[in-house]
Amino acid sequence: MSDNTVASAPPTPLTLLGLGAMGTAFARTWLAAGHPLTVWNRSPGKAAELAAAGARVAATAAEAVAASPLVVTCLLDDASVRGALAEADLTGRDLVDLTTSTPAESRTRAVWANERGARFLDGGIMAVPPMIGAPEAGGYVFYSGSREVFDAHRETLAVPAATRYVGADPGSAALHDVALLSAMTAMFAGARHAAALVADSGIDQEEFGTLVAGWLTAMAPATAAYAGGPVPEDPTSAAVAEAGDAALLRTAEEQGVGTALLIASAGAMNGV
Repeated sequence: MSDNTVASAPPTPLTLLGLGAMGTAFARTWLAAGHPLTVWNRSPGKAAELAAAGARVAATAAEAVAASPLVVTCLLDDASVRGALAEADLTGRDLVDLTTSTPAESRTRAVWANERGARFLDGGIMAVPPMIGAPEAGGYVFYSGSREVFDAHRETLAVPAATRYVGADPGSAALHDVALLSAMTAMFAGARHAAALVADSGIDQEEFGTLVAGWLTAMAPATAAYAGGPVPEDPTSAAVAEAGDAALLRTAEEQGVGTALLIASAGAMNGV
C-alpha cells in the first residue's frame, strides 16, 4: 500500500425508526451500502426482511435510539414521532426527522429535540419508495435545520437519495415539501377531472392518458412563473381567457362532472 493512500472512513452506524414502505426503502439502501443499521417499528413483523439483510432489530424505540449517534425517524406523522421518542434519551444524538409535517410542527420538534439534548435536522422526501436508491429516478430530500448535522452526515443521508439543504429554519424543508406536494396534488386532481370528462365518450382511455401526460409535460415549464420565475409571453386576451374558462365549466356540466375543481382553480389563477 502506498504511503499516500488514505483509508476511507467506515460507513456511519445509524438508527431508523419506522418501517413503512418509505422507511423500508431507506433501510435497504443503507444496508446495501454497508451501514450498520438498527431498526425499530411499532409492528415488529415488518423488520424480518431487514434483519435477514443484517439489520439489528430493537425491541423498543428507546433501545434503538441508544444504539446509534445518528437517529432517523420516518413515521406516520408528527404525533407518531413524539410518541415513539417519548421514553428515549436523546442526549448527544443527531435527530433527522423525515416524517411529513407542517413547517410549524418541524420548528416545534426542533426546539423539543434541542431541549432534550439532541441536534435536529428536518427532511422532506421528494420521492416515492421505488425512487429510493435509484439515482437515475431523480428523487431527492430537502433538509433544513442544523447545518452542522447536515454537514456531518451528508454522505450517509445521500445514500438513499440526493440531498438539498434549504436553510437553518427547521420549517423550511417541510414548507418546500408540502408546497411541491400541493402542486402535485392539484395536477393529479386535474388529470382525474380530465379522465372523468371522457370516461363515457368512447375515447380510448390509455391513449387519452398518454395525451394528458404529454400536454402536462409541455406546459410544465410555464409553472415556474407562479414562483417568481420568468413569465412567458401570453398572447391570449382577457376576454378570450374568460370565454375559455366558461367553456370548461359548461363542458363539465354537460358531461356530468363536478365543477368545484375548476371554480377553485379559476379563483387561484385570479388571486382570489
